[in-house]
Amino acid sequence: MPDIVPCLWFDTEAEEAANFYVSVFPNSKVTRVDYYGDAGPRPAGTVITAEFELDGKPFVALNGGPEFTFDEAVSLQVLCQDQAEVDHYWNALTADGGEESQCGWLKDRFGFSWQIVPIRLMELLRDPDPGRSGRAMQAMLRMQKIVIADLEAAAA
Repeated sequence: MPDIVPCLWFDTEAEEAANFYVSVFPNSKVTRVDYYGDAGPRPAGTVITAEFELDGKPFVALNGGPEFTFDEAVSLQVLCQDQAEVDHYWNALTADGGEESQCGWLKDRFGFSWQIVPIRLMELLRDPDPGRSGRAMQAMLRMQKIVIADLEAAAA
């Protein structure tokens, strides 16, 4: 199967976004930056793409122009082992202009949507006891950032 690489379309912030994302996630790096040439459509010497890896997974950030913007139809899920991870990613991705949303969703300062999901949430939602899973769901629906202790208390 060929490689599948997500490409994130930015107006002019591709390199800035790539550098930001690799600063947030461990084992990450910018692997290449390419520039527009004289053929355009942007001024020669400006960034066209920034290739980067988030924990070994490849991504491309493209400076394609203002024609397209992000919306919640596409997001990346960050599956977290514990509350410390949830807090780290939530705080880092909402910093400097990011926006909190509901149920573990947020937009970073570039307008890209992320889901910060503790694995414990998925376990509680899949609990074979419908009462426990239902109470966990109701608690999650009232949250912005997911708080594992509050989910567990509600499920109990």
